[in-house]
Amino acid sequence: MSTFVADYVEDLRQMLSGLDTDKLDEAIRWLRDARDAGRMLYTCGNGGCASIASQMVVDLVKGGSYGKPSRFRMMSLADSISTVTAYGNDVDYASVFVEPLKNFAQPGDVLIAASGSGNSANVIKAVEYANDVGVKTIGLTTGADGRLRDIAALPLLVPSSHMGRLEDSFFVMTHILCYAFIEDID
Repeated sequence: MSTFVADYVEDLRQMLSGLDTDKLDEAIRWLRDARDAGRMLYTCGNGGCASIASQMVVDLVKGGSYGKPSRFRMMSLADSISTVTAYGNDVDYASVFVEPLKNFAQPGDVLIAASGSGNSANVIKAVEYANDVGVKTIGLTTGADGRLRDIAALPLLVPSSHMGRLEDSFFVMTHILCYAFIEDID
C-alpha cells in the first residue's frame, strides 16, 4: 500500500511542477480585469469538477471579496440543481450550462470551465456559446486530448488523463487563482 501512496504523491508532484505558470498569471489578470470592470464570472463542470467550480465561487465571492474595495460577481452554473435537472429532463443534458449562460452572459465576462476528459458535451456547448458572444473562456482540462483544450481561449492543461490527478490539479490551480485575491497579491 505504501508504494501506491508514494507513487500517487510523486505523480501529482510531477504534474504540478509541469503546470504553465504564465497561463495561470494570465488567468489571474483576466479575473482581476473582470472584477475591476464589474463583469460576471461563471464556472461549470460535472461531478468532481462541479464541486471544484462551486468551491471557486465560495473562495472569490467570500474570500476574495469580503472586506475588500473591489468585489467579485460570480456564479456556478452547476449550483442550481433545480435548473440543471429541469434542462436535463425537459431539453437535454448537453444544454444544462449553455441555456442559463444565455440568460446572463455579456461580452467581457469570463467562463471558467472544467472537464477531465475535455469532451463533456454540456461544458463544450457552454464554451462555444461563450466564445461566440465575447465571453473570455478558461478551460481546465487534460493536455492529453479533448476539445476543451482546443476551444478554450486560455487552456490550463494538466499533463495526465487520470481523473483523480486531474481533479487534484484543477483544485490546486483554482486555489492559485483564488488565493491571488484572498491574499491580496494584486
